[in-house]
Amino acid sequence: MTSVKDRFLSMLINSSEYISGETASKTLGVSRAAVNSAVMNLRNDGYGIDSSTNRGYILTDRPDRLDSGSIGAFLSGERMHDVTVLPVVDSTNTYCKDLARKGAPQGTVVISDCQTGGKGRRGRSFLSPSGVGLYLSYLMRPESGIDKISEITCWTAVAVCEAIRVSYGLDSDIKWVNDVLMNKKKICGILTEASFEAESGTITSLIIGIGININEKRSDFPEELESVASSISIENGGKTFMRSELAASLITRLDKLASDWPAEQGAYLDAYRRYCITTGNRIAAYTTIAGDSEPRTGEAVALGDDFSLEVRFDGSETTTHLKSGEVSVRGLYGYT
Repeated sequence: MTSVKDRFLSMLINSSEYISGETASKTLGVSRAAVNSAVMNLRNDGYGIDSSTNRGYILTDRPDRLDSGSIGAFLSGERMHDVTVLPVVDSTNTYCKDLARKGAPQGTVVISDCQTGGKGRRGRSFLSPSGVGLYLSYLMRPESGIDKISEITCWTAVAVCEAIRVSYGLDSDIKWVNDVLMNKKKICGILTEASFEAESGTITSLIIGIGININEKRSDFPEELESVASSISIENGGKTFMRSELAASLITRLDKLASDWPAEQGAYLDAYRRYCITTGNRIAAYTTIAGDSEPRTGEAVALGDDFSLEVRFDGSETTTHLKSGEVSVRGLYGYT
């Protein structure tokens, strides 16, 4: 259950006027002493709250924090019942998978300020420092076969781009298959992990893991990632962005995705084609089994109706459709 502190914070964020202690007490169903305690705790967390006799409380300064109160200001109280916000966790995907095994419903969300064991694709780690990024996992129960489920990763990339646009008014792009870019630098990774019934091949649960670099500085990235990775802040002059707003917007977009699946495939494919900047570029395709073996090079021509990448490889007169999971695609001229 959301704490009094978090619920009062949501009230403060959504009010441009003073909120009296009496109003807060009645709205939250708690004592005036509990309201006073919430104010003290919020101030200790860095929130600026002005208090005035006979007027009440008003928020004067809001730090960039990921907590239930700041996220809940943009979502309904009912929606927040299935959102868990943690200060630190090994992996939001692992935590969410455990909830799924215990019968958690579709739409369950796990968010953490920091991950100690963030997961990337093909067993890689995902850098997840505290206080700068958004690390979110979303539980779907899509009742789909394993053959179709790879498309959800592409749908998710669209949802991330649209959430960034709605929250911050900024444009982002997609590198096939599921890296979200800003100014041709990676700002987001997506990892989907499925559990399925072996006999029928039906998905029983799908965890969509999303890691977004928001307020990192250049010094936060190791040297080997400087040429490909960035953050929304870096690509926008060092401005600080409120992570809670993007978290809430992303939850809303993922709820829509879950509702749209699979009937609205055409709409997501159209959007994916608009956002994807891999097509029209020279690429190198590495087989995922062989790892960093000698790649095949060619031109990314188009996107197929199943989100496959149509490529004309050098020396070939025909095109080949690459599927997610079969290859790793890298741009020859920039991270596209």
